[in-house]
Amino acid sequence: MSGLLAWAAVTAIAENHPIGQLSPQSWAVGAVLATGAALLPDLDHPSSTVSRTFGPVSAGASTLINTISSFVYRTTRTRKDSNRDGGHRGLTHTLMFALAAAVGTTAVVQQSQKWALPVLMFVFAGLAVRGIMNDWCPQRDALLITGVSAAITVACVAWTAQTPASAAACGVAVGVGCVAHYLGDAITEQGCPILWPIPLMGKTWFPVAPPKIMRMKTGGKVEMAIVGPLVTILSVWLSAAALQQAGALPFLESFDLLPI
Repeated sequence: MSGLLAWAAVTAIAENHPIGQLSPQSWAVGAVLATGAALLPDLDHPSSTVSRTFGPVSAGASTLINTISSFVYRTTRTRKDSNRDGGHRGLTHTLMFALAAAVGTTAVVQQSQKWALPVLMFVFAGLAVRGIMNDWCPQRDALLITGVSAAITVACVAWTAQTPASAAACGVAVGVGCVAHYLGDAITEQGCPILWPIPLMGKTWFPVAPPKIMRMKTGGKVEMAIVGPLVTILSVWLSAAALQQAGALPFLESFDLLPI
């Protein structure tokens, strides 16, 4: 939900920027991509939710990414960096990865709206559905995730057939989703090495985080009882505001959902 919140906030607030003037179709595609991208960085953890999304396929990809991330961590860490494996919260948890994911997505979509975008939609829809349904979907039921992802992809492709989605907007959406993930990790106990490879206090993998009193435990009571519901409410509100701005919700024209 943090990815959806970030995408909705960026598009709702940037009213005078092209990213805030998207067609409803482009906005919806971006919403799916951003929601899924908010789980993408955790592909570096073989036991994460995202690594179980598509069964052996995503599990294999997760193992590969974990190995690469671990190698990069070991070869670029300094003496002040912690002596850990570095596979999780490593390379995929940096702004460099978010930028690469955004640029890569834009390039792929520009190559082909017919096959590239549907493939990306299917993958990111799967990540989004898996994340949202995590507490209800059995870990072994990759078939259900695949079916729901396929349905979302078909619906989006059919809706955007006459109004192609913006390739640049797709890239921005993926980048925004990744950054939302980093910000969420940054307020947990472990922090997040967002600024790698910039050395901070002698560390190239400096864990960016607020003071300890402002951090929360991953999966703890604060996250589940306060942060989670708040993020969900804000996501729905700002999504409605962004769609209203795009002209997709005419019945809300009499309401000022974003009075700024």
